[in-house]
Amino acid sequence: MASDRPRALSGIQPTSGSFHLGNYLGAIRQYVALQETHDAFYMVVDLHAITMPQDPKDLRANTRLSAAQLLAAGLDPERCTLFIQSHVPEHAQLGWVMNCITGFGEASRMTQFKDKSAKSGANNATVGLFTYPILQVADILLYQADSVPVGEDQRQHIELTRDLAERFNQRFGDTFTLPAAHIVKEVAKIYDLQDPAIKMSKSASSPKGLINLLDEPKVTEKKIKSAVTDTEAVIRFDTENKPGVSNLLTIYSTLTGESIPALEAAYEGKGYGALKTDLAGVMVDFVTPFKQRTQEYLDDPETLDSLLAKGAEKARAVAAETLAQTYDRLGFLPAKH
Repeated sequence: MASDRPRALSGIQPTSGSFHLGNYLGAIRQYVALQETHDAFYMVVDLHAITMPQDPKDLRANTRLSAAQLLAAGLDPERCTLFIQSHVPEHAQLGWVMNCITGFGEASRMTQFKDKSAKSGANNATVGLFTYPILQVADILLYQADSVPVGEDQRQHIELTRDLAERFNQRFGDTFTLPAAHIVKEVAKIYDLQDPAIKMSKSASSPKGLINLLDEPKVTEKKIKSAVTDTEAVIRFDTENKPGVSNLLTIYSTLTGESIPALEAAYEGKGYGALKTDLAGVMVDFVTPFKQRTQEYLDDPETLDSLLAKGAEKARAVAAETLAQTYDRLGFLPAKH
């Protein structure tokens, strides 16, 4: 699909089962908006998932589930390219090329490897975990992406991508687009409902602090109603002194589009119970159709797999061209067909 729009690329891990509210508001909502302005490529990054041990049956189910949730959230295969990373073998092929121009010291400075290997111990960390940022570089360069929607914590990955693209271009001739990080400044950070000092995440949050989008609506309602607040009973946005209340106001504002000052005014003189009851209603109105749409895709695996196959075909058309040019610049002997 030729396009004069700038190209955006992003990927999401299939390891989590249900997406949570932080995933949706922090990343997926941006994906949906970008398909209106960009030639957008989105993938479920199953190759990245296996840097940590996976049960094959769970990985397969979670990959399909992630794709179904992306579609349920509003990705439209007519307006973007949605595919599974392992369906496009060029990712691994370009990943090897990028490994061969990356310095060992450069790779060891990547903070996420340090964090993840510290948790499991360096002796248990795989070479794949060490080099996955380089595969991520290949993911981006393969599509000649102009921008990559990422959180601030991923900025280092984009810098590595630019460094390696520049290095390759200088050594072998102009081949890769240098991408920019697309960091949406106004993206709301969503915190754990039980511990508003930490970001809502699968790895850090307790089950009660995490809003999973595929939870039963009653479970979501209960979690909102039992969210941690404070003893002051004044509904005011103040992240330092009232992190729990501020988190609830952020979620409310982000889901409804109402400004935080308007919400503060609406709840003046009302207790936390009123805010929680109304927010629980907003959340249930959001998760109920999301859960239903996801289930419709899962109930029709043939249609889902067919959409993903078409997405992979569109992705490969771009990826194969980049890889062929890369191989030619490197001096690889072309295969005769």
